[in-house]
Amino acid sequence: MACRQQRSKASLLFRLIRFGGALTLAAGILGSRTLFSERVTDPSKAMAQSRTAFVAHPINEAPAVLWRPSSAGERQDLFYGPGGAAHQPDSHDTFTFVQEDLSGSHPKFEVRDSHGVGWKVKLGTEARPETVATRLVWAAGYWADEDYFVDEMHVDGMPARLHRGQRLVDAGGIVRNVRLKRISDHRKDLGQWAWRRNPFSGTRELNGLRVLMAIINNWDVKDVNNAIYEMPRDGGASERVFEVKDLGSSFGSSGLERTDHANGDLSAYRRTPFITRVTAETVSFRTPRLPDWIVIANVPQFYKRLGLRWIGKDIPRSDARWMGQLLSRLSRDQVRDAFRAAGYAPDEVEGFAAVLESRIRQLTAL
Repeated sequence: MACRQQRSKASLLFRLIRFGGALTLAAGILGSRTLFSERVTDPSKAMAQSRTAFVAHPINEAPAVLWRPSSAGERQDLFYGPGGAAHQPDSHDTFTFVQEDLSGSHPKFEVRDSHGVGWKVKLGTEARPETVATRLVWAAGYWADEDYFVDEMHVDGMPARLHRGQRLVDAGGIVRNVRLKRISDHRKDLGQWAWRRNPFSGTRELNGLRVLMAIINNWDVKDVNNAIYEMPRDGGASERVFEVKDLGSSFGSSGLERTDHANGDLSAYRRTPFITRVTAETVSFRTPRLPDWIVIANVPQFYKRLGLRWIGKDIPRSDARWMGQLLSRLSRDQVRDAFRAAGYAPDEVEGFAAVLESRIRQLTAL
């Protein structure tokens, strides 16, 4: 009887997986016009695309920017990151609660410091890995938020009860091990961008960003986690900056799990395979992978995750090697500073850095 029940469960699981695969195939067929329209058939255009991540648009529309050459090396401070030491929050300051942010899957709320600067506080397991990820993305030449990790801060005016994360708030408005993201008054949110359709499809820089997501095991690469900001430039002009704004699901497992191993977990990051397939022209990565089997119970969520797997697949080897070469310019201390900035213990800093450096070497050897 027990064997019959196990076979029945296995059969059901198999049918669900086949159903998901059929949905994926159907979506691929229905979306084929879109996919084919994004391909570059003219070799000269493909070559031009691979050399730039700056796309000019009509005169009444700001140009789109994804990547700029960074000063990776001794001039980049990966302890303080994109905001630098000048923008770091004072953890001894008294912050005032503004409002709760119910977006995303992790508890967040906004505060204002005594100087009037706004900050978004994120609690939970994403605080540390997101702090590290912003520094590495910035070091590679992409835009990233000004994130800082704070081990303890005091917030005045906390509500009697938060909708999420109440257990992470101690008496008197004390919160610990949080990420503070500086809220900028100098950029305008224009919405989100899609991995499949954007001004940079097919470019080395977009492919490099896909590789970078695999390097840090950022498995939550949904379009909703991408943002377009209008930002001022010198001379009064502006540009549209394309950014991955939510990097917290990093440095853990390579897919959605029902445990805390998904984010900032050294053992999960260490045991995750990195490169899964190499051909003469392309390379594929483990991240993002299928979620845990338990997610099959939520068919829409499971199907959505199936649709993200292509982001880590079939990337030109030359583009992957280019990303490895960019990151290889970082010194040993710079890499470790990124993890120290997130409050990891010394042995964790060494462990994470060793995995990261190994992955960079694998890329440069392609």
